[in-house]
Amino acid sequence: MSLDYRQTQFLLSAPAPEQLPADRGAEVAFAGRSNAGKSSALNAITDQKALARVSKTPGRTQQINVFPVGDAILEAAIVDRHDSDHEIVDRHDPAYRLIDLPGYGYAKAPPAMRAHWQEALPRYLETRKSLRGLILIMDVRHAMGPLDTQMLDWCAAANLAVHVLLSKADKISRGAAGNALQTVRSQAAKRCPGASVQLFSSTARTGVAEARACLDQWLLSP
Repeated sequence: MSLDYRQTQFLLSAPAPEQLPADRGAEVAFAGRSNAGKSSALNAITDQKALARVSKTPGRTQQINVFPVGDAILEAAIVDRHDSDHEIVDRHDPAYRLIDLPGYGYAKAPPAMRAHWQEALPRYLETRKSLRGLILIMDVRHAMGPLDTQMLDWCAAANLAVHVLLSKADKISRGAAGNALQTVRSQAAKRCPGASVQLFSSTARTGVAEARACLDQWLLSP
């Protein structure tokens, strides 16, 4: 079975993890530096031109954006209230979701905002039960910067699966791309054991099928 990522749509923007849909079902988060091509990667994977907002100005994604995949929904759930009472929550949240996390490393972001996400992102990675994995986008020409390694460290601490997209692979030669792939694979394995890495280009659509296969594996696993 494979999900139809062309049926992905925008649901909401959340200023904090607490405002996300109910923590049920399955979701995969996308993260990366603010100029790494995260929005372009989401658009390529979903075969849409403007699902995620692409801008020449880094740092436009400053909230958590939620994108349901397909029309599968979760039925109403029974949740605990005050440790003893029970309440039926009549919510129909999407069963499968792509989560676009705020781009990190944007120097012009307000200090308060940077401090907020420095605290909120690792908390989201560590506590979100429906989170099955993280797609980490790195520009193949500037891969594995300090903030990328910090994200891998957070994922390792949360025991979270990671798949790295080395974006903009069409911007360099095939030989240089291959060398970068081997280097990042070695570096990522040391920071976050089990992390996988691939080349990706939203322009040339290189690696789109491979990225979708990874999403299917995570989202559709029992």
